[in-house]
Amino acid sequence: MRVSGNLLLGSHQQLNEKRIELLRRIDQLGSLSAAAKAVGLSYKGAWDAIDAINNLSDQELVCRVSGGRGGGGSTLTTEGKKILQMYDLFADAHERFMEDLSRHSENPQDAYIFLRRMSMKTSARNQFGGEIISIRHGSVNDEVTLKLGGGDEITAIITRDSVKNMELSVGKKAYALIKASSVILADEKPHGISARNILSGTIERIVLGGVNAEVILALPGQTRLAAVVTRESISNLELREGAHAWAFFKASSVILGV
Repeated sequence: MRVSGNLLLGSHQQLNEKRIELLRRIDQLGSLSAAAKAVGLSYKGAWDAIDAINNLSDQELVCRVSGGRGGGGSTLTTEGKKILQMYDLFADAHERFMEDLSRHSENPQDAYIFLRRMSMKTSARNQFGGEIISIRHGSVNDEVTLKLGGGDEITAIITRDSVKNMELSVGKKAYALIKASSVILADEKPHGISARNILSGTIERIVLGGVNAEVILALPGQTRLAAVVTRESISNLELREGAHAWAFFKASSVILGV
């Protein structure tokens, strides 16, 4: 078995207005590249946004279409169209809320911005939404397993205090955050390692940089897992788009949030 070396820290972005606009443009144009250009995102940035959006949803929102007369494209699923409709409803409700708030405060926008600043942001490249399916209690730490929307599972080791403070329980929705630097890639299933999480999938794309490369692994449940490895590792492992690969990371490297 051959494995990659250290990985670089990626970036995490929240689902925001620009991403909603990206969904809207994909629905209108049927092309990710055209939609990215319309909203001012790079093609890679648009891919990253779509991966994050699909990972956060229980159902796939954007469907990739390959081949065909036009060379393929991207379309919104039925769930994706529903999300756009719900967002518009929320936007209208928010506008009415701000109008009502302005009748009780001289600076409603300032108060609203302050509340938004209190929201946590994270630099973790991988963010997944799912449901807690099991919690194993230990003397100090607990093992929490999260089932992602596509059926893939991720296990985290966190303190019992954290489980109590976040009021974690089976059936509750939660998020798993994983730094790209915590993910190791291999060309075959690893054996005899301490990593709790071992996932396999197909390499969907490789973005080469000067020294490192970003590898996007499509898991069986259609969740995308990102890793950054050296170009030397790409060569040594003979990684290529369409090839099968394994990703593994320790349960202690997974951060849970609600």
